[in-house]
Amino acid sequence: MENDIIPAFADLDFRLPDISIQQLVSWGASCCMMFGGIVPFIPQYMEIKRTDNGEGFSTHVCLVLLAASTLRILFWFGHPFELPLLAQSIIMFVTMMALIRLCTNVRALNEISTVKRVFIDFDQRYFWKWSRFIDFCQFMLVFCLISGLVTYVFINNVYFIEVLGFLAVFIEALLGAPQFYRNYQNLSTQGMSVQMVCFWLSGDTFKTGYFIVKEAPLQFTLCGALQVIIDLSILAQVFYYRNGPRHKTVIAKASMSDEHIS
Repeated sequence: MENDIIPAFADLDFRLPDISIQQLVSWGASCCMMFGGIVPFIPQYMEIKRTDNGEGFSTHVCLVLLAASTLRILFWFGHPFELPLLAQSIIMFVTMMALIRLCTNVRALNEISTVKRVFIDFDQRYFWKWSRFIDFCQFMLVFCLISGLVTYVFINNVYFIEVLGFLAVFIEALLGAPQFYRNYQNLSTQGMSVQMVCFWLSGDTFKTGYFIVKEAPLQFTLCGALQVIIDLSILAQVFYYRNGPRHKTVIAKASMSDEHIS
């Protein structure tokens, strides 16, 4: 009996599949593309959770990425591209909703006013400044339904699909713009995670190189380069505003005093 079993097993091939270094590098790059985009937001998430203060972080960054991720997912239906890039968009969407939820909860704890701002008021003054997380969910649901319906109607129009793809990556390329403007308004980068921006820069540089190697649609490469430029601009703000707004106020008052004396 044993002699019959041994030959049967002897015919089986237990050798490991032949995996080249190139394949391993390709898989590793794909994993980095899928999850690397959310890594920069981990320090910012932990900073907000630790301090219970999200004032230094612009939640419009989340709006930019939510819109870009939604449009990129819709673009895939008309112009299929690398699956890791599709997975990255889905993972990013979920991550941004989690970050919005944290910021909303923190703002509710620190807010003195009892007036509730809700999405169904359609008040432009409080757009993306709603008091409840459910209002952000309602807005994203409406945005997804409208953009999804329009894409379904024009799914066979090549020009529409290419414009949709450009909008998806161009909006994402402006990711750092809200944070750049927030820093400019505050004349400070206090409350912003510098680690987050450094991760942005390294991730966007890697991503742009990935687009070039994988021969992704041209829109992806051009907008990836734009992201790198904006990241460098924010890091320049960290250096320029290193002494904070108080230092600049003192200088301004001193100069005014000198003018008054003269």
